[in-house]
Amino acid sequence: MDFRGAHIISVKQFERADVDKLFSVADKMEPYAHREKITKILDGAILGNMFFEPSTRTRFSFGCAFNLLGGDVRETTDVKSSSISKGESLYDTARVISGYSDVIVMRHPQVGSVAEFSKASRVPVINGGDGSNEHPSQALLDLYTIKKELQSNNRDIDGMNIAMIGDLKHGRTVHSLSQLLMQYKNITITLISPKELCMPKDIVADLVTSGHKVTETEDMESGLNDNDTIYLTRIQEERFTTKLEADIYRGRFRLNQAIYTRNCQPNTVIMHPLPRDSREDANELDNDLNQHPNLAIFRQTDNGVLVRMALFALILDVTDRVDESANKVSWYTEGRF
Repeated sequence: MDFRGAHIISVKQFERADVDKLFSVADKMEPYAHREKITKILDGAILGNMFFEPSTRTRFSFGCAFNLLGGDVRETTDVKSSSISKGESLYDTARVISGYSDVIVMRHPQVGSVAEFSKASRVPVINGGDGSNEHPSQALLDLYTIKKELQSNNRDIDGMNIAMIGDLKHGRTVHSLSQLLMQYKNITITLISPKELCMPKDIVADLVTSGHKVTETEDMESGLNDNDTIYLTRIQEERFTTKLEADIYRGRFRLNQAIYTRNCQPNTVIMHPLPRDSREDANELDNDLNQHPNLAIFRQTDNGVLVRMALFALILDVTDRVDESANKVSWYTEGRF
């Protein structure tokens, strides 16, 4: 794909070569993300961060990534604080905000809303999550994390074993990650969920057609065996009609130190897109794993900045010029943090 000026709406846009290119750029962003260098390549550029659904990591990560490239960020964080609450259409909102921005990141609770918005936008739009549909940048950072974690164990994405656990019906992160995995070879995928919250059948069929081995089960402990990576998701309470309906499944699948030790390989990587639900009746990823060396959830969030910096650099076509304005000494490395 040609990244320059492109909308990033779905991971279906990406071929394997595109993913490799993005990851190569993400690797080069490390000194900037770590504040070892400073670049102002996007000085004067404006990111419109439009989040019409609650977000912490995604919104903050995109903003941080843009700032680290030297750009400025303007935000809307609630439908009630926007003109959409007054009946303004997505078309009108897109036409207006794209006049104020050089690139827009949008999250919206309705499936297909970001694609609709992008059709009226005059600048590139990145999907920050549209309902239960997709979350492409999360899937890309998840895959980037898997790649780095497996490399440390002399493994590769091709031929790996991965278990996805939890609300696979409503979890847009696992939908997008599954789509990306179709670009790779000979992966064994174990889908662990209640039958009522299983992965959509069309995604399962596409995974099988791609040559992967897929097993669906409700037995978590047996499903954890022989995996390189386990990827947990919370019950997506906001996708259910009522809290009581979500409560039926809450706490059904929990991973703690004892279950991990009993069922997982010594090097099995633990991932979660966050937020994890730490309430007592849920607790799908126990705090007793917080110090475990294979817990990668915070390395995931760090990697999100790298991947989103790379997306901005490629979309705004500044990849080859990032170093031009780089300063190798920063307030951070001088100990002023």
